[in-house]
Amino acid sequence: MTYDWEYGAGEPVSSDSLKTFGAFVQGLREHAGLTREELAALVRFSKHTVESIELGRRMPDRDFVDRAEPALGGTGALTKAYRHLTRHPGLAAWFREWARYERLADSLDIYECRLVPGLLQSEAYARASFANALPPLSDEELETKVVARMERQRLLRERPHVSYSFVVEEHVFRRGLGGPEVTRGLLDHVLAATEPRNVVFQVMPLESFGHACLGGSVQLAELPEGRRYAYSEGQKTGRLISDAKEVALLYRVYATLRSQALTPEKSRDLLERIRGAL
Repeated sequence: MTYDWEYGAGEPVSSDSLKTFGAFVQGLREHAGLTREELAALVRFSKHTVESIELGRRMPDRDFVDRAEPALGGTGALTKAYRHLTRHPGLAAWFREWARYERLADSLDIYECRLVPGLLQSEAYARASFANALPPLSDEELETKVVARMERQRLLRERPHVSYSFVVEEHVFRRGLGGPEVTRGLLDHVLAATEPRNVVFQVMPLESFGHACLGGSVQLAELPEGRRYAYSEGQKTGRLISDAKEVALLYRVYATLRSQALTPEKSRDLLERIRGAL
């Protein structure tokens, strides 16, 4: 199988329920005689957000539904339709299985040596990473993938009892992808996203005499019943790993890597210093 979810290659598979909900919103809006600009003003969201929702590219916030309901007739139909939404906009079909494990996991460990992990990316940084895809993405494809990336980050906000661990190479933050302004926003975003007590963030420093994970990036998930899975990627290739012995070895590798990385306190200090130098 071929994978490239960080850079955005592969055909995205949108959620049918999102498209249906979006068409429903559009139909109600047009029946009410409202333009997108007028509805945006009533629900206190941007026209761009309203458009993305109507086109099925964006999962609506609950606030949007609560504000749009009275603006679009107050029948309760919009609220009922919202309950049946599924969050798979822009996720390639092959990534869905790992995304499902992400949502079920009691613990999630991620090591990344190429880019900031998707769960920690700012919107501008995600946009810059997808803008580098070859062949180039269309504007609609790029927007769909950015929205999907941001939707995945609900995991960090909505599952505070899950243990998250991230180890990221220092050079990833020093690369400057997207330019200084994007990098400053990224650093602020990472520092804020990793503040909760259930999130452990560490940087693997440029200067290190040992490195347990030279084989490349890896993600590890432990499910409530104790089953463990791993996900690994290379250049245009990737695989979901379920073999117990191989997964156990990757957990050992990750544990050693954490011992070699900077402490969480020193990691945050490093990011703040990088930001201060921009």
